[in-house]
Amino acid sequence: MSTFPELHPVLTTGIALFVLAVAALFANYVVKALLVRMLNRVLSFTAYGRDEELRRHGFIERLSNIMPALVISTGIAIVPNLPAFVVVVVRNVSSAFMILTVAMAIGAALNIIDTVYHRRPDARLKPIKGYVQVVKIAIYVIAALLMIATLIDRSPLILLSGLGAMAAVLILVFQDTLLSLVAGIQISSTDMVRVGDWIEMPGQNADGDVIEIALHTVKVQNFDKTITTVPIRKLVTDPVKNWRGMQESGGRRIKRSIHLDQNSIRFLSPEDQEKLRQFGHLETYLKRKEAELAAWNSKLGARADVPANRRRSTNIGTFRAYVENYLRNHPGIHQGMTIMVRQLPPQAEGLPLEVYCFTNTTAWAAYEGIQSDIFDHLLAILPEFDLHVFQNPSGRDFQAYRQETKHTSSNLSDSRTASLASSSQ
Repeated sequence: MSTFPELHPVLTTGIALFVLAVAALFANYVVKALLVRMLNRVLSFTAYGRDEELRRHGFIERLSNIMPALVISTGIAIVPNLPAFVVVVVRNVSSAFMILTVAMAIGAALNIIDTVYHRRPDARLKPIKGYVQVVKIAIYVIAALLMIATLIDRSPLILLSGLGAMAAVLILVFQDTLLSLVAGIQISSTDMVRVGDWIEMPGQNADGDVIEIALHTVKVQNFDKTITTVPIRKLVTDPVKNWRGMQESGGRRIKRSIHLDQNSIRFLSPEDQEKLRQFGHLETYLKRKEAELAAWNSKLGARADVPANRRRSTNIGTFRAYVENYLRNHPGIHQGMTIMVRQLPPQAEGLPLEVYCFTNTTAWAAYEGIQSDIFDHLLAILPEFDLHVFQNPSGRDFQAYRQETKHTSSNLSDSRTASLASSSQ
């Protein structure tokens, strides 16, 4: 007597496939709705479970996708009346899917490791994101080889044996990756750039803080809040200015010149010295300078009667001493670093008097405020030394000159008219 499966083989196969699909869906539901939910609830009492940034990588969820594929791979063999090649194909596809799922879960685990590592205080000194990406690429390559070997039902060793012949092609395909990996190792080993460093690369239009160092690229947030992505190998081959040394030193340099009109430079008269002696920043300097000059001039004898033979104080030299003493008493200037006021070679724009010092802060806004306050004061006090800043003539200067010339011409014309009138009388 024939049984129902023998009488209806197609229907039996369809029912078995339907039951297998239901079993896979049920397994998926049980794992995700019950086991994963219970596991997440248990983990909620730990630091991992309470950290949304770690949970968003979906490590547990990715592993749970293995269960339905495992049910199908196991159960397809007991479905009756299926051709052998269909069983093999379904089993191989299920196995390949499980390999892909495991690879993605390992990638998620590596992302979690990278996230946890970056929370360490010293993580910016030795970023590992580039290395994590290299490991992920290796895992995905191995997974791809295993998946291909599983789908074609061949040993992975057969594929690996052919990689030697494909080495040149692989090097060509992964050329950028290999160069970037080597550059990343050089940057990490030599401590060239860290996350948080302020770097400047004019050739790449990058001027700001490094916010990420990855395998292929370095992200720089410019001061206008735009993001510049620089190939990591460019940090090795192109010039890079790293401002980390300035930030770690605790002082930022001020190097700016005031261009003085050379026609305003002169010797100081006794009256000028008496007035400048009342300046607190010059009191000690003038006493020491007067004693030095008096001792020098006393050795000249009768030649001291000629002014050209004597040494005398100048307004620019006194102003230079004033600026240096002003900086040495300024609360915003770092007193442990170089403080210097010097003359540069004369130029067509006047005589540059350069201020060279360091602020006691590296914050941009505070630095600019200190620098502006210093030069506000120096420019305002220049007239006390009878010095003038060089400035190219503007339209207002020409207008004043024209009015003065017109007024002078008018006075000359009036004087001539008066002279002619008196002579005619």
